[in-house]
Amino acid sequence: MFATSTVFRWLSKCKPSPGFNSNIFSFLQRRVEKGEQLYQYCSLTIKGLSLKQQLQWDPNSHRLQGFMDFGLGALDADETPLASETILLMAVGISGHWRAPLGYFFVNRASGYLQAQLLRLTIGKLSDIGITVLAVTSDATAHSVQMAKALGIHIDGDNMKCTFQHPSSSSQQIAYFFDSCHLLRLIRNAFQNLQSIHFINGTAHWQHLVELGALGEQELANMERLPRKLTNLKNHVLKMNCAAQVFSESVASALECLLSLGLPPFQNCIGTVHFLRLINNLFDIFNSRNCYGKGLKGPLLPETYSKINRVLIEAKTIFVTLSDASNNQIIKGKRKLGFLGFLLNAESLKWLYQNYVFPKVMPFPYLLTYKFSQDHLELFLKMLRQVLVTSSNPTCMAFQRAYHNLETRYRLQDEVFLSEVSILDISIARRTDLALWTVQRQYGVSVIKTLFHKEDICQDWSYCSLSEALLDLSDHRRKLTCCASYIANKLSALLTCEDCISALYASDLKVAKIGSLLCVKKKNGLHFPSESLCQVINICERIVRTHSRMAVYELLPKQRELYLQQKILCELSGHIYLFVDLDEHLFDGEVCAINHFVKLLKDIIICFLKIRAKDVVQYPLKHHSERLEMKTLSRKYWSPLQDYRCSGFANTNKFRHLLSNDGYPFK
Repeated sequence: MFATSTVFRWLSKCKPSPGFNSNIFSFLQRRVEKGEQLYQYCSLTIKGLSLKQQLQWDPNSHRLQGFMDFGLGALDADETPLASETILLMAVGISGHWRAPLGYFFVNRASGYLQAQLLRLTIGKLSDIGITVLAVTSDATAHSVQMAKALGIHIDGDNMKCTFQHPSSSSQQIAYFFDSCHLLRLIRNAFQNLQSIHFINGTAHWQHLVELGALGEQELANMERLPRKLTNLKNHVLKMNCAAQVFSESVASALECLLSLGLPPFQNCIGTVHFLRLINNLFDIFNSRNCYGKGLKGPLLPETYSKINRVLIEAKTIFVTLSDASNNQIIKGKRKLGFLGFLLNAESLKWLYQNYVFPKVMPFPYLLTYKFSQDHLELFLKMLRQVLVTSSNPTCMAFQRAYHNLETRYRLQDEVFLSEVSILDISIARRTDLALWTVQRQYGVSVIKTLFHKEDICQDWSYCSLSEALLDLSDHRRKLTCCASYIANKLSALLTCEDCISALYASDLKVAKIGSLLCVKKKNGLHFPSESLCQVINICERIVRTHSRMAVYELLPKQRELYLQQKILCELSGHIYLFVDLDEHLFDGEVCAINHFVKLLKDIIICFLKIRAKDVVQYPLKHHSERLEMKTLSRKYWSPLQDYRCSGFANTNKFRHLLSNDGYPFK
């Protein structure tokens, strides 16, 4: 939030201290009193952060820092316990794109009862200024479960109660959610620990994911039998996309494909496919972040409720029948919280729909369920860690100063924190331990290396003269493809977004990418990059060649790199047909977020410029000597070249095509 310069001024005057931030509450109250509908309803998120227990002298306040502090006055007696945790509270607008850190508290032990009391106080203070809290979100830890029970929530498959009474109104209830990312992690731990999970539709085996992570690369030409839809893909290879989430539609589709190919380790994976797909559908329902989203990733509204409700009913029907290898019911055992958490979230979501969306008089035409996620607070913590100097747990004084610096340094616009990281990126980062590459590492499967050496690709292309460009266009195309293939492999090991990795490789247009297995073309050990990636690399090389003959190379390396990045991005802005596979992916993030299309272009440009810079150091540019040499050439060496340019072959469509988009960039 904090859209005006006035907010920045009073934030600068705030003294860093624990407790509720009265200035934030005053700002929210003024917005509500102005009649702004976007500030009338919010969700509340709470989270604890570990601190280093240490006393420090603060010269500004002239007292010791490190004791417990609730913002009610200094507690610096010898018998006062040292703070071991800080509890943070954040309000997130249900309709508007705003999020407000409400304050923090230094505590010795963040018990569930203490957090429940802080929540009641916060809800009461927001109610006093005219803001209604619809839901509370926490992570799924032992203290959070204790807090939920202290509020009146029942987490039991037979007796589920998803709401608790508003502390300021006996007629109002508040829904409770567990963070979906945390629930996914708990289910993954349960799946790996139990190895096999039995339910009414079959059995899910963890070993199928281990085999999938160890699959590596499989050439379709070597398969004994192929499905009819893949018979024309003899020159293709199934290349593992290790960024794919364990619980995702892509992994489920990949297992189905491997089953159809007849590979022995995947012959009984139908139950695993069904289980993974169900968990993925649940996460999509509780992670909708765009009003234009498709399917289960779309908003909760009357037109989509029946489809969403069917998935929730199916989940409840299956979860109550889950059992381990010893036929013990899972939701009554030690690994139950992940499954019960999703069942509680389902009840809370249905309650919100029935009370705030379905009635025509209610203010919400739809709900985006990512509003009930801890991603917003995680984004704030990421920004906070960037301000902190220490990498380990901060002390009370370090946290206090970083929190104050964050409030005063980051000016916010349009009710959204200014950050290079979007909420979608935070969600992906929080689930990196749920990707296939973690399964690879845990079971000792080595990550697949590139099939060609950097030395074969990273050569100085400035040696290519004009005559070489005209007489040997195929050589340029080969170098361009090799460089793009190298960049695709390099970025695929760095990117965490499965869809962005898929966009780097060429795939047959008649066959969709097979889930987490990329159906990519391959020749002579090289993976074919996508045409969009080749176009970007072609433009990058053209811009670098153009400006290599200018004064830009007299700049410092960092300045030169930023200058070239700007020029390349400016040139790419006119190409609207790049990476069309990411068009649908843009609806996975919130409307106001930084999209992955732009970030992918930046990553490609940066990677290319690093390769190009190393080549220039190894093979210095020789354009000045080339000009001198061409000026001293006798006329007899020029005439054959002129004759070649004027020949009939130069007028063919193939030659014009090579000279335009796919050939050497002289236009």
